[in-house]
Amino acid sequence: MQIAIVVYPGLTALDAVGPYEVFNSAPGCEVRLVWKRAGPVVTDHGAFTLGATHTFAETPRPDVVVVPGSSANTGHAMKDATLREWLIAVHPHTRFTTSVCSGALVLGAAGLLQGQAATTHWAVMGSLAKFGAQARADERIVRSGRIVTAAGVSAGIDLGLALLADLAGTEDAKAVQLAIEYDPQPPFDSGHASKAAPATLALAGERLAARGRTPRAWD
Repeated sequence: MQIAIVVYPGLTALDAVGPYEVFNSAPGCEVRLVWKRAGPVVTDHGAFTLGATHTFAETPRPDVVVVPGSSANTGHAMKDATLREWLIAVHPHTRFTTSVCSGALVLGAAGLLQGQAATTHWAVMGSLAKFGAQARADERIVRSGRIVTAAGVSAGIDLGLALLADLAGTEDAKAVQLAIEYDPQPPFDSGHASKAAPATLALAGERLAARGRTPRAWD
């Protein structure tokens, strides 16, 4: 089973690394980090580098596609014709075409979200409508046929486990969850916009904007 995780310049590292760890821990999965060319890809703040292992041309029929988001570079990924064309070409053959965080906007730019229910990072939830998608702001993982979208950043781990349960069975997915000891017990219950206090929401928004981290669409 071939898993293709797109790694483009400026992506948010955890968006890709979360699903990677899940699938890399599962037997029978070949995980590829794909981009136009093999080699290093610098993530969104320049302090962390991932390595693209395969090109788009070398990966014409993956079983699963994962498109990560970016804290500042989503717009460039959305405008990238090679990425869009590859997504359009491989989607008819995938078992699942998926996204994490603002990666949903990249799927939208490729025309794959028209009429589909979807989720994304809370800061860009309103952008889904531009692509004909039906926003599901209160859901962490949204399934719409073979399109599966995850909410922001850390939700990529949940996405990987949910997909693995479908692909290999619940027991295998549970075993991977235990192997990576994914047992989240956050010290605060403010991990979703609906749970956060207004002051927390405002502060998070200000800091995202101040650091240039608000995911953006076409600007």
